[in-house]
Amino acid sequence: MVIQIDSTQNYETKTQEIARQLLAETREKKGLWSALQDQMRWDDKLLDWAMSNPNLRVQLFRFIDCLPALRSNAEIANHLQQYLGDASVELPSALKSILNFSDPNSLPAQTAASLISKSVETLARKYIAGEDLGQITRTVTRLRKEKMAFTIDLLGEAVITEAETQVYLQSYLDLMTHLAQEASKWNKVSQIDEADGDLLPQVQVSVKLTAFYSQFDPMDPIGSKEKVCDRIRLLLRRAQELGVAVHFDMEQYVYKNLTLAILKELLLEEEFRSRTDIGITLQAYLRDSAQDLQDLINWAKKRGYPLTVRLVKGAYWDQETIKSRQNHWPQPVYNEKSATDANYERMTQLLLENHQYLYAAIGSHNVRSQALACAIAESLEIPRRRFEMQVLYGMGDQLAKALVKRGHRVRVYSPYGQLLPGMAYLIRRLLENTANSSFLRQNLEDRPVEDLIAAPRVLGKDNPIIPGFPNAPDTDYANEQLRNKASQALTFVKNSLGKTYLPLINGEYVATNVQINSVNPCNPQEIVGKVGLIEVEQAEKAIIAAKQAFPAWKRTPVAKRAEILRKAADLMEARRHELSAWICLEVGKVIQQADPEVSEAIDFCRYYASEMERLDLGHNFDVAGENNRYSYQPRGIALVISPWNFPLAIAVGMTVAALVAGNCTLLKPAETSSVITAKFAEILLEAGIPAGVFQYIPGKGSQVGAHLVSHPDVHLIAFTGSREVGCRIYTDASIVQKGQKHLKRVIAEMGGKNALIVDESADLDQAVVGAVKSAFGYTGQKCSACSRIIVLESVYDSFVDRFVEATKSLNIGPTDLPSTEVGPVIDEKAQARIREYIETGKKEAELALEMPIPEVGYFVSPTVFKNVPPDAVIAMEEIFGPVVAIIKVSNFEEALAVANGTDYALTGGLYSRTPAHINRAMQEFEVGNLYINRGITGAIVSRQPFGGFKMSGVGSKAGGPDYLLQFLEPRHISENIQRQGFAPIEGAD
Repeated sequence: MVIQIDSTQNYETKTQEIARQLLAETREKKGLWSALQDQMRWDDKLLDWAMSNPNLRVQLFRFIDCLPALRSNAEIANHLQQYLGDASVELPSALKSILNFSDPNSLPAQTAASLISKSVETLARKYIAGEDLGQITRTVTRLRKEKMAFTIDLLGEAVITEAETQVYLQSYLDLMTHLAQEASKWNKVSQIDEADGDLLPQVQVSVKLTAFYSQFDPMDPIGSKEKVCDRIRLLLRRAQELGVAVHFDMEQYVYKNLTLAILKELLLEEEFRSRTDIGITLQAYLRDSAQDLQDLINWAKKRGYPLTVRLVKGAYWDQETIKSRQNHWPQPVYNEKSATDANYERMTQLLLENHQYLYAAIGSHNVRSQALACAIAESLEIPRRRFEMQVLYGMGDQLAKALVKRGHRVRVYSPYGQLLPGMAYLIRRLLENTANSSFLRQNLEDRPVEDLIAAPRVLGKDNPIIPGFPNAPDTDYANEQLRNKASQALTFVKNSLGKTYLPLINGEYVATNVQINSVNPCNPQEIVGKVGLIEVEQAEKAIIAAKQAFPAWKRTPVAKRAEILRKAADLMEARRHELSAWICLEVGKVIQQADPEVSEAIDFCRYYASEMERLDLGHNFDVAGENNRYSYQPRGIALVISPWNFPLAIAVGMTVAALVAGNCTLLKPAETSSVITAKFAEILLEAGIPAGVFQYIPGKGSQVGAHLVSHPDVHLIAFTGSREVGCRIYTDASIVQKGQKHLKRVIAEMGGKNALIVDESADLDQAVVGAVKSAFGYTGQKCSACSRIIVLESVYDSFVDRFVEATKSLNIGPTDLPSTEVGPVIDEKAQARIREYIETGKKEAELALEMPIPEVGYFVSPTVFKNVPPDAVIAMEEIFGPVVAIIKVSNFEEALAVANGTDYALTGGLYSRTPAHINRAMQEFEVGNLYINRGITGAIVSRQPFGGFKMSGVGSKAGGPDYLLQFLEPRHISENIQRQGFAPIEGAD
């Protein structure tokens, strides 16, 4: 069903009339596009090819993204062939001819590289207004001669360190000072410098809020606001002194609500309340943007002084769509371009009809969108001060001139900065220009005028169905309501501390002779809970109960077992924020990382339930006269020994896998995380697990754990923990005890010494952010954490400098504070061990960073060593803490050799934009989980089954299609169904 959206019907006739006029103006000077294709410059040809060939478009844009990292013509030529020589890409003859070389150092290769790189630079200059102050001054001077105003946006590297925020701020202060001085020499241009008798600022800059604080995070709205506002105030004060207007851009959706909240509060301060030379951007492709605009109107009425709203459609559609689908979140952007256009028109009308409260800046290259704004403004006789039109530099030149000719104030959004760091901006512009739905492209293709200026027609498509296993969505902490729920849960848990948690044996909680205190590692004086530890005699009772319960549980239909798991998953979802809070307080994990652990636990329940239902179908291999059935049965009694670093997810995953397969299961958690597993036991009981089938048995590993590992009635041991303990379990389990009639199955995950390779073509913005998160997420206490970074020498110094600064910018402290990114290690023993490694590192390598830490709690500084020998102790042994060794190598071959040079093979990563390196890493990087151009932690059930080999463990990957097979014994039954030579034959009459 097609729904006609027409919220602007009162202005439609005038809109159509103006649109035709503007379109005629833009087409008059469009150029001889078709006739001159063979004579086009190479930069024009690149765009033309990208429009006509989708596969070439992808590879070409990937190459352009990579280009800033390439340091020689030979490298450029090599990457040209790797990207564009792909068999799936059909090349135009002109491009094919220049790629016809075999040696990247040859003269043809050098010529091709020079031609393409210069073409891309020429293309970039179409969209980037200047690389230095001199160039940007000449650009804005030219714009003013054409009666166009401007706003300057500073391009550059992503702001990921506090040092870079200071550079960003200072760069804007310098830019404003320079342009204000230049403005004193300019002649007045009435069309843009004055309106309704008032002088307007001649200089305007556009800034991004996130660039004022490297740790800008919706989870920490108060801390982010304090940091950002201190710096914004400096900027606004200086801008006022210089007579410069400031506009705040809008970025990714995750920052939108916090950005609006900060600016609304700041601009109500007495010092800034009366300022009308400030603006805010809204993005019409967001589903909630119309409500945001209405809220701004209401706020502006309260403020009493107008500011400008720049209305744009939005530049991150692909990114927002991908992120929401990956996280199983509601999609914040409209699926259809026409829906965005329709919303843009509604918002344009709302904004202009409230011009006394908010000034309008209509940013669009769509002739209809600008025509509608003109129609409304002219119909309502809106004063000239209260609205203007905006276009991006290089993307709406003819439209801008046509709007100037109509007498409107036109402002050109002009990016300024180095061409190569500005490639990310260039890619966004190229994507926009070459998209099928782009107005600019459709206009170039000479679509009928009626189609180009027609009102948007929305098909009404909902969010697409995402195939595959539906993972539980993590909490989106950009949502204030969800943040409040997390805060309330943390308060609830804090008020519940100090209770006693007893073992669960045969369906009953039992008293123990020994109790230990589980403490908050941020504050060891705070007792999270008292935990009763069983002794060997009680372990025997648990075994007896499991043996008695096994026959009935084995016969329980898989559907019933799966139902219990799904009920447990629903209960965990209902208690999500509470469980996150327990994880935060008992093992010192920040809420933002505890929440995905709850999601993983939920996913394990649902995924293994579905997997067991699949396996329960078995396989039929029948032939005429003979039935052949392949099926599975449970092994018997499973012992699960879970770790403290993922106290819920791993405990749940191993336990429910054993249970749904029909095994009676004993869960022995790490002593430091026994309260969290007690909460899991509560959930399983509520979900309906029968007595004796599941038993929660906290106890000393050296006593109870060792006894059960060797017990003749235990069939299966699932363990996650240290290499030392895992190897001991593997050895002990291999010994056949008296009365034992089976060989035990051991599933053991034992950690890693995980490496991340950064090559010369890597995007260092991504590499630094990914490395920091991988290294210092949960204080380096993940088995998948990055503890070695192997960097090619050509980018080594620049990477190390930014990595150290980014690490230095992290907030260290108690994990119940929303600003904290790095918390404590688990206990005093771990703290002492890690500090010993740090002292060893100081003797082996060069200390690049050691930071101050809180005095109370088991804190260890995030520590970075550089120039580390590949065979150093800190480069070979698992430290399990926030210590990173950065190793320099001369080439990619050496990088792979160093990465593979330890006993472990768990996770690894590569940051590279070189296809040959990526392909080689896929083949030769010896890890169970390889991550390319992303962080190396955070595996997701079904999507990224997790587990390693070598000394990292034994067994199939958790969360994958093979995992449950380890908990089952396969059986085959063959039955001869002939009787006296007779048997039913399928298909016979």
